[in-house]
Amino acid sequence: MNLLRLLHLCDSLFPIGGFAYSDGLETATTIRLRSDPTDVEPAISYISDLCDWMDVCLDETMGRLEGPAVWQAWPAFRDADWAAIAALDEELHALRPSSSARRSSRAMGLRLLTTWQTLHPDRRIEQAVTLARGGRLGPALPIAFAGACACSGIEPRCAVEAFAYTRLAATISAAMRLMPIGQTDAHALLARTLDRVPAIVDRIIARDDRVEAFSPALDIAAMTQQYVHSRLFRS
Repeated sequence: MNLLRLLHLCDSLFPIGGFAYSDGLETATTIRLRSDPTDVEPAISYISDLCDWMDVCLDETMGRLEGPAVWQAWPAFRDADWAAIAALDEELHALRPSSSARRSSRAMGLRLLTTWQTLHPDRRIEQAVTLARGGRLGPALPIAFAGACACSGIEPRCAVEAFAYTRLAATISAAMRLMPIGQTDAHALLARTLDRVPAIVDRIIARDDRVEAFSPALDIAAMTQQYVHSRLFRS
């Protein structure tokens, strides 16, 4: 049962609105196209650039920011430690320089919790939604995901790995709509990146320290999304 719930939570059909966000990838793609519009082998070079982007998403965003947030939020939700959850949520929010990224993360997080509470009622999820509607909790998407997992009996390591999958898969989904790459190449790159996830999760667990962030290129891309002339994504 726990596995089925985790699969449901990770499914792209789960209605949190993640399809509307590229996390800066649209900006990066636009800038790259402008810098070299005559590229004679665009698919090959785009795949190389996307490979680098995915590595940064995994090593920095997931490995140092969102992954540790899921890991730390899980026991806090299990124990209904609302002070710890709120403090972690505020720190996660503050570490995102892009206002659009902050808004999107909290919008998806709240939608995840409200939907999960409808499907699988739990007093802790209900309390989190109440705090969010009262302005005392975002929650950011990693916090909400951890809450749904903790309240469904999904182990914390599985929660972090599953969250990494959802975020990386969303990036690949956005890339397939933005770049001249096919499904096979895109999923080969996703599989390559997913192979590295267990080692990253090992590092998160061993470190077990405060969330941190340093990915300036991704942050700048997210912050300049609003200036892209024609957009497919909100951010």
